[in-house]
Amino acid sequence: MNAATPAPSREESAQDRWARIPVIKTGEDYLASLRNRGTRLFLFGELIDEPADHPMIKPSINALRASYDLAIEDPDLATAWSPLIEQQVNRFLHIVESPADLVMKNKMQRRMGQITGTCFQRCTGLDTISVLHSVTYEIDEKHGTQYHQRYLDFLKEAQRKNILIAAGMTDPKGDRSKRPSEQADPDMFMRVTRRTDKGIYVKGVKAHMTGGWNQHWICVLPTMNLGEADKDYAVVGMIPGDAEGITYIYGRQSCDTRSMEGGEIDQGNAQYGGQEVLVYFDDVFIPHEHVFMDGEYEFAQELVTRFTAYHRASYVCKTGLGDVMVGAAASIAEYNGLEKVSHIRDKLVEMTHLNETIYSSGIASSHEAKKMPSGIYMNDTMLANVCKHNVTRFPYEISRLAQDLAGGIMVTMPSEQDLENKEAGEIIRRFLKGREDIPTEDRMRILRLIENMTLGRNAVGYLTESMHGAGSPQAQRIQILRGMEVETKKWHARKLAGIKQEG
Repeated sequence: MNAATPAPSREESAQDRWARIPVIKTGEDYLASLRNRGTRLFLFGELIDEPADHPMIKPSINALRASYDLAIEDPDLATAWSPLIEQQVNRFLHIVESPADLVMKNKMQRRMGQITGTCFQRCTGLDTISVLHSVTYEIDEKHGTQYHQRYLDFLKEAQRKNILIAAGMTDPKGDRSKRPSEQADPDMFMRVTRRTDKGIYVKGVKAHMTGGWNQHWICVLPTMNLGEADKDYAVVGMIPGDAEGITYIYGRQSCDTRSMEGGEIDQGNAQYGGQEVLVYFDDVFIPHEHVFMDGEYEFAQELVTRFTAYHRASYVCKTGLGDVMVGAAASIAEYNGLEKVSHIRDKLVEMTHLNETIYSSGIASSHEAKKMPSGIYMNDTMLANVCKHNVTRFPYEISRLAQDLAGGIMVTMPSEQDLENKEAGEIIRRFLKGREDIPTEDRMRILRLIENMTLGRNAVGYLTESMHGAGSPQAQRIQILRGMEVETKKWHARKLAGIKQEG
């Protein structure tokens, strides 16, 4: 929406919503598409006039821009042929037609992690369009609804315009011992507040939404299994990010204000960062064309389960960040003149082993994907959960080893401003030097990068997100328990032990 475009009305049509979103071909096009949208975003207690230009927000936008740039630079990796519109599309908008598609998705995710060193905020949207393909199809099969065709029509336009989609799944939840319909505040879970002949209205909050403001559309989905009393909470719909009634509140990240201090060394990774926002939907309208579930509560649990099968395998993206961590740790060892010391090399081997273990389980789940009734393929659930469970642990150990190799100077080092001061800088450049042929500033930069990824802003994407994103560790253990087939394993063991058994 440019400066001359009128503000969106509450009950606007699906066509009007698409009309104000331009066709995006390049990273520059993407940046332009975010400006002048008239959104309401709070940061540090103030409404931000133009979030796209705010120094704290820009790094997260740059990370998404990289997904457009990669599609141009490496189309074999980051694009795919779409049978829906019969042309190449960004792989982040592609319907999974085979296990090979999922494997290429994983390779692209790892590459994006290497490029950005952060959460690049597109995986939730891709995994959302993947799960909706099968779920809308099966709802239609049971109830005679038209959700699947609506979904396909939306996706065609999304592919033509090359837009971004955020997933709004996590509700605040309130009292965890109560169902959505039992909460004292009925808006603790997103719900349908009213229905008209043109569409539905929804109200509620979606929490820590990854890249929420940076996207063009938000898909709201249920966050858990629902009962008949929770029918109004069983809603899936696509909402443009600038729809009337949406308020964004920007999430803090460790060391985030370093982006506002000037300079770039102390940021560690000045170009790229992640983003999480709290998003309030205050009676936001969704036209029928963009509603993909409304009351079919019995499909909520399956939707969540399938989403996690896709999304937990998507955490192979962390291996791209792991590659950066290994590179940073190896660099600081080299800058210190210790790259040939045996125990240093052994720690780098251990970091690599852990990183590749994550990747192997994730990509194995893609190779083992199965075809769904709708025609789309879905990751092997067991291996996807193993991948994500590895991610809840191994990045922490990789980070510990990187900090071990970095040394305490990583967190006691003077600032960039001190480095630029004539008197203080002379002392710093002399006494914080490692190897004689390595500039002190280079040593400081790599130390700040390790700090950024293990303690600072991008530790959100590499560590905490690895722990809680796509479900906390216990969620994966529950799914592993359900799929472990222990009775079959007991049968094999008893047979080999010579124990008589039935079957």
